[in-house]
Amino acid sequence: MSDLESLEDGPYTAVIDSVEDGFATVFFERDGEEVGNAVFDSSKLPEDALHADAILSVVIEDGALASADYEPDRTESRKAAAQDRFDRLSSRPPSDEE
Repeated sequence: MSDLESLEDGPYTAVIDSVEDGFATVFFERDGEEVGNAVFDSSKLPEDALHADAILSVVIEDGALASADYEPDRTESRKAAAQDRFDRLSSRPPSDEE
């Protein structure tokens, strides 16, 4: 049920995509690039991180989740940046008359 075995050992940024029926779908990033994803038992994650778009600092060792720390400040910063991008892209450009 997990694709963690395909990831190299070491630290990653993990972003929770969804949590349903006791399982979490998580995307893993390294150096700003998505490098993999996995679905695993959500009980392995910090309880306060069990929501979509939560960001965690994780360590993978021997194909397993060795540690996971919720990053609430990074979660909020990323959410605000995404909202700013959405707001900029959704605003109508000024017309020639404005």
